[in-house]
Amino acid sequence: MEQIPILKMGSILLVSIQVDMHDRLAMQLQNDLTEKIVSSSARGVLIDISSLGMVDSFIGQMLSNIAGMSRILDAETVVVGMQPAVAITLVELGLTLKGVRTALNVEQGMDYLKSFASSQPENFIDEYS
Repeated sequence: MEQIPILKMGSILLVSIQVDMHDRLAMQLQNDLTEKIVSSSARGVLIDISSLGMVDSFIGQMLSNIAGMSRILDAETVVVGMQPAVAITLVELGLTLKGVRTALNVEQGMDYLKSFASSQPENFIDEYS
């Protein structure tokens, strides 16, 4: 079965999507990622979608769900590398990706997550973000 690798870099999990996403793979990623957040006590999740040329409404919703689930599990999510065509499609579909932080590239995303992780006390849930 196809699986997207999840790498741990300190307190941050790095997910680089290098294959075309389909619904089953997106669901598997959501499950794998939430389990990995808990097992590793990750404080941040960086999802690189720079290889995706298209994101449909289901995949967009899954990204939003992953961010929400991560936040509940005490980790912040940043999606990086969004292609202009993907951004245009998401806006045209009316998907705002509520709760999903974005950055132009991996470096900016990692900088944000490192800053977030260092500013939050352990086991603190920010119910107002």
